[in-house]
Amino acid sequence: QVHLVESGGGSVQAGQSLRLSCAYTSSPTCMGWFRQAPGKEREGVAIIVAATGDTNYADSVKGRFTISQDNNKNIVSLEMSNLTPDDTAMYYCAASKPALCGFNERFVGFWGQGTQVTVSS
Repeated sequence: QVHLVESGGGSVQAGQSLRLSCAYTSSPTCMGWFRQAPGKEREGVAIIVAATGDTNYADSVKGRFTISQDNNKNIVSLEMSNLTPDDTAMYYCAASKPALCGFNERFVGFWGQGTQVTVSS
């Protein structure tokens, strides 16, 4: 069982930055962030491999978002810069199932409760 608690969402204007954090109780194979905008399916945004720190990003956020982890504190963060209204969504922290890693939701074992990010133009 992995318990996830997100923080850091909010409302900002386009071009500004936000940092999301997710505290977890035990380290899975991968940690990641997904998001779901109104009327759209949930999509993977960024993932990080716990053992190696390797990362992967959705094309829509490459160069603007950075995922990082602090294994000592069991926190994974998502630094989001140059935000646009298209980034408006509920953001979910996700912990993978054992030995699985990727943007496929079937790889996710546990979800956080979500934190809202709203970007106005």
